[in-house]
Amino acid sequence: MAEKKKHSEVVVLGAGPGGYAAAFRAADLGKKVLLIDRDPTLGGVCLNRGCIPSKALLHIAKVMDDAADLKKMGVSFEKPSLDLDGVRGWKDQVVEQLSGGLDQLAKVRKVETIRGSAVFKSDVELSVSTEGGEITVNFDSCIIATGSRSSMIPGISEDDKNILTSKTALELENIPDRLLVIGGGVIGLELGSVYAAFGSKVSIVEFMPQLIPGADADLVRPLERKLKKQFESIRTSSKITNVDYNKDGKVEVSIDTGKSTIKEAFDKILISVGRKPNTDILEIENTSISTDKGGFITVDKFQRTSVKNIYAIGDIVGEPQLAHKATYEGHVAAEVIAGEKAAFDAKAIPAVVFTDPEIAWAGLTEKEAKEKNTPYGKGEVPWSASGKALAIGRSEGKTKILFDPETKQILGVGIVGPEAGNLISEAVLAIEMGADAEDVGLTIHPHPTLGETTALAAEIFNGTVTDLYAPQK
Repeated sequence: MAEKKKHSEVVVLGAGPGGYAAAFRAADLGKKVLLIDRDPTLGGVCLNRGCIPSKALLHIAKVMDDAADLKKMGVSFEKPSLDLDGVRGWKDQVVEQLSGGLDQLAKVRKVETIRGSAVFKSDVELSVSTEGGEITVNFDSCIIATGSRSSMIPGISEDDKNILTSKTALELENIPDRLLVIGGGVIGLELGSVYAAFGSKVSIVEFMPQLIPGADADLVRPLERKLKKQFESIRTSSKITNVDYNKDGKVEVSIDTGKSTIKEAFDKILISVGRKPNTDILEIENTSISTDKGGFITVDKFQRTSVKNIYAIGDIVGEPQLAHKATYEGHVAAEVIAGEKAAFDAKAIPAVVFTDPEIAWAGLTEKEAKEKNTPYGKGEVPWSASGKALAIGRSEGKTKILFDPETKQILGVGIVGPEAGNLISEAVLAIEMGADAEDVGLTIHPHPTLGETTALAAEIFNGTVTDLYAPQK
């Protein structure tokens, strides 16, 4: 039987990328740490039913697409056969290996873990429901890292067997003949790409005028061109007005395109219209913690809430809802609690869409610069000028860098093409270091690589490029 009362210097609620990073960092700094999570395994949404399993499936989808694409290079393969049990097994194996590693890291750091659901009783006390009963936990400091969950459309229940969320879509129960994805953002396009590769006829309905509304349109365009060949249809500036079932048991939806209303039937619908914070499961009303209209917890640069001994990190504090931002915030919170000098002062948070081609950006986007009337200069390299891109048959990409026209410092970088997610790291470091166009342009990049397009973009801005012709300034 679990003990009924506990006390810990630091309690962390949620064992996702932010939560376990905060717990481990606090332990490394000498704190007694208790890590509480509802799931049977550590890792949160990202590891167990998000980032990691989706990337395992996206890798399989990309290799299948790459194999088919080799036909134009003179190499042909038989049509691949799909063993869903084998695919699920590979995905689960990756997840299990990483979650097992987290268990070991917790043990060696002497971080105590409890599997259970925690709610606040006050600003210094929690009640945790476990299989062994209720446990009262008192703490000196608490870090809330309980994340978010999929938002649903009114009138549609996630309990419906024909409705998929980002969680259930990754379970790969079966491959529907026709799949409608509601929401053309990151998650919708990634999972839509997986199901299309596995044999579904995928349709996308997006309310906004473009896919991935937060990204620059010129970066999205190469991806959209490719997806139009892979998907059955892509409708932007459109919305779902009704969902019903026809006599065949298929989901029948009405789609308002702005010009007309179309009725179509699908085997399954994937809802991907954003995520909402898990504040409502914490009984946060028993504390003095402040939240905004969307239910997100408000924090300062030290990740401290309106209660001086309670901190919050990750999805539950708002956009961008990214695992790597949560990890960074987790380190900040743990270090502040331990008396270290720390604060959230990142200049850039990279965003990556792991479709094929990938899209990645960091810092100021061109869209934001225009909306804010921020002056900027630009260096842009089409990958049709990249020897490596041509050699691998992927010349649709581009790299662009925005510079301050006076200081020549980098304001933002956007990349579309294979491995954009890896390439963006150099850009983030350059922004953090305050690098300017000469710093990047004069850094020797290996040839032939996709990474050298970053240097070429800087050279174009400087007027020193020789691999392309750019009129002298």
